[in-house]
Amino acid sequence: MTQLERELEKAERSRFSKKKVVIILLTILSAFTGIIAGLFYWMLSDLPEVRRLEEYAPIESSQVYSADGKLIAEFYLERRTFLSYYQIPERVKKAFISVEDIRFYKHPGVDVIGIVRALYKDIRAGGIVQGGSTITQQLTKMLFLNPDKSVTRKLKEAALSIQIERKYTKDEILGLYLNQAYFGTRAYGIEAAAQTYFGKSAQELSIAEAALLASLPKAPSAYSPFRDPEKSKERRTMVLEQMLRHKFITNAQYKEAVNVPLPSAPHFRKYNAPYFIEILRHGLESKYGAGLYTSGYKIYSTLDMMMQQTAEEAVKRGITAVEGRTTPGIEAALITIDIRTGHIKAMVGGSDFWKTQFNRATQALRQPGSAFKPFVYATAIKNGIKSQEKVNDSPISLKGSRPGERWSPKNYDGKYYGVVTLKKAIAKSLNAATVRLATRLGIKNVIETARSLGIKSELQPYMPLALGASDVTLVEMVSSYLAFASGYRALPLLYERILNREGIITEETKPKIENLLSEEEVKEMKILLGAVVEEGTAQGAKKLGRAVYGKTGTTNDYTDAWFIGFDNRLVVGVWVGRDDHTPIGNKETGARAALPIWIEFMEKSTE
Repeated sequence: MTQLERELEKAERSRFSKKKVVIILLTILSAFTGIIAGLFYWMLSDLPEVRRLEEYAPIESSQVYSADGKLIAEFYLERRTFLSYYQIPERVKKAFISVEDIRFYKHPGVDVIGIVRALYKDIRAGGIVQGGSTITQQLTKMLFLNPDKSVTRKLKEAALSIQIERKYTKDEILGLYLNQAYFGTRAYGIEAAAQTYFGKSAQELSIAEAALLASLPKAPSAYSPFRDPEKSKERRTMVLEQMLRHKFITNAQYKEAVNVPLPSAPHFRKYNAPYFIEILRHGLESKYGAGLYTSGYKIYSTLDMMMQQTAEEAVKRGITAVEGRTTPGIEAALITIDIRTGHIKAMVGGSDFWKTQFNRATQALRQPGSAFKPFVYATAIKNGIKSQEKVNDSPISLKGSRPGERWSPKNYDGKYYGVVTLKKAIAKSLNAATVRLATRLGIKNVIETARSLGIKSELQPYMPLALGASDVTLVEMVSSYLAFASGYRALPLLYERILNREGIITEETKPKIENLLSEEEVKEMKILLGAVVEEGTAQGAKKLGRAVYGKTGTTNDYTDAWFIGFDNRLVVGVWVGRDDHTPIGNKETGARAALPIWIEFMEKSTE
């Protein structure tokens, strides 16, 4: 073999070897690519479907409104009120973009430039000082993924972010992020944060306020103005500097905002009408369960805020007046019901809900004293006895509750008036006359009347019941007196309608009315209860200058004082006493302790 032939053979072998190497390398690369592709497929195969965002329903507070549309309370686990993206002001959006994701409107969901910039800063600092996650990625993490820091989670986060960006506009994504973010102090979402930190809507936030809220999501506790004001101010200043740098605000706006004082305390809602709200909450929770706190219901209550404020002021002044004559520790309750509908318009259950949540308007069982007598007279009227018919007011002695005992009820002033009309007997609140009338009618029939009118508490079937010796609640008494005013019983209602988060009515209440007394019977009852005001124990109410009706009530030793009455549109009841059932004070009757509160409420609620 010649030299030339040997060289050719060597070259051929070399070409074969290179080809073999290329084939091997291609095979390895192909296998590696397949492995990587399989790995990616495995890691991303269980990605949640982005279209679930179309059904996005955040945990949202339910809100309670008064009858005139004022927000008076919220029920929540996470305090959150959803705002549509177009309701969020530009200054608020810019504050968040400046500190969280300045290239938000430019990247496709994952910001490569931002990642490189963050990596460079981290390397220079020798540690992690800046993250590279976009707002879209943060939203993805909040809604779909666990908060672990694995490579798999980051890859899923990036893939989902790109999908979200393809399906939704930038403003829609930013709106979802701002509604989902946690701001500390139990505030979820931008609207709840604005209310909690500043006591105002997100639409009313100033530049300084928006900057403070934008500073919080990164570390709500660390940057809280309530925990570390100095650190919070530094963080807010950084946000304002970023806004200035990117020309979102002017230099003058920066100088003004940077000097705005931080909020000093959170605006937790000590909601209005707390006794009313608590009984409303309890009733709705039994119907809606946990959804009451998470589903964003709009609850339109029957409460009239003007009447509620009037009631609270009247009760406060009434307690002060009684304590000025006796000793501290007096409590009082007031409840108002609309005669036409049964709507509860005002409710005060005590002097201070925040000290004790015991509602004396609905929970306290107390003896009504003479305020119970109208049930005796209503029984007489239903049996055809007229207000001008006669009853004997003279001493009477009946069997007591124990063998050998006698019960002899006496009138308040110790006098007896002989034969009197029913009108005079109830006006003067004559005990002996009332007991004689109840004896004639039968105490079981009196109980039947009371039950039909709305008294649900246990009533003792003994003659002292005629003078109010069985415990009842204030709300029972007031709702029962409604029948004396109108002839029918209307179930007391706390709300008119409930809307879901889409504004669709899920429940609407209608007055539940049952006719109980005829027109003639109502007329007779008004004659009787009007006489109490015109010539009897409630003459103080004449100062109102209009037709009102009612009955005072006082129990033994002045332990309970009542007045329950009505005009042509409202029935209102007032109770005064002490929680330990000790006497209010000497001569503290229903006319002296309870009636002035009733008069003040009725006087001011019609102005």
